[in-house]
Amino acid sequence: MITLSSDFGSPYPAAMRGVLLRRDPDARLVDVSHEFPRQDVRAAAFWLRELLPYFPPAVHLVVVDPGVGTERAALAVKAGEHAFVAPDNGVVVPAARELLADGESLRAWRIEDADAASSTFHGRDVFAPAAGELHRLGFGEFTDRVGAARVDEFEDLELPAASPTESGAVGEVLTVDDFGNVITNVPGRVLDGVETVRVNGREVPAVETFARVPTGQWLATVGSHGYVECDVNQGRGDRAFDLEPGDDVRVDRVE
Repeated sequence: MITLSSDFGSPYPAAMRGVLLRRDPDARLVDVSHEFPRQDVRAAAFWLRELLPYFPPAVHLVVVDPGVGTERAALAVKAGEHAFVAPDNGVVVPAARELLADGESLRAWRIEDADAASSTFHGRDVFAPAAGELHRLGFGEFTDRVGAARVDEFEDLELPAASPTESGAVGEVLTVDDFGNVITNVPGRVLDGVETVRVNGREVPAVETFARVPTGQWLATVGSHGYVECDVNQGRGDRAFDLEPGDDVRVDRVE
């Protein structure tokens, strides 16, 4: 199985699928998303960490690459029974760490891209060919055959952690989903046992589901990822709370 993830939208992913199938016609291709926030490496890293552990062993082709055409490297990364092909900007590191076997550390190899046909579409010209070959050959034969060099240093990316306070936590917005739900890095346990919280000073109900409040009501809840979300029932939380990725968020329990 090869999964594909990018911020390309459409129609660019079709070219990557074509390259993959020419390399390995029997490959099973699964699109994770091509609608990750444009050029937002951290948001993509968050979603990949949340999504990819649900997949069986696979080669994960990830292209969220604001540094395309620069000196950034192209990498093949091994984590447990999974492999990643991606730019060296940290985008796959949180997901790869989630997939490590006990006692294992991340291993990465540099993929040479000197023969890329385009300086702007490495998804098609560098990453897709490498992912197809890796899937067809397996990791060991792939790294031997392409002459990929093992690297000890690569771009790290750690998603920020919220800081606890006496009444809750101070964190930040990690991303906003397509519904306008504001996903913070505040742990969901902050909402345990309370009916109301203050989000940046404004009191809102803390509920388990959207339907617990009337349509249009602001709310705080714990998303499927385990973090506090700032939402509106059948509305857009980002607009109501005036929050966007990177903004500070303080959540205080109202006892």
